[in-house]
Amino acid sequence: MPTITIQRRHKLDHKRAKAAAQKVAKDLHKRFDLECTWDGDNVSFRRPGVSGEMRVHKSDVELNVQLSFLMTPLKGPIEHAIRGELDKLFGDA
Repeated sequence: MPTITIQRRHKLDHKRAKAAAQKVAKDLHKRFDLECTWDGDNVSFRRPGVSGEMRVHKSDVELNVQLSFLMTPLKGPIEHAIRGELDKLFGDA
């Protein structure tokens, strides 16, 4: 199963880092119709063919996405969109 794994270091305080992660989750929902569910500092998301989670840590954010084989052709555009949003909200890697 194709995966996307991205980690971004940040210098935001915890409240701002979690707010930025919330913006990423909202963007993923809007662009890809993902259902997002928060549990503490972790957000899980899913829709048919895509599932994953994003974890907000003190100095970094980690995102893991699993794609179904049918979604493999969309891996590049999905990863590009996620990286762009993370770079915008958490700073370039």
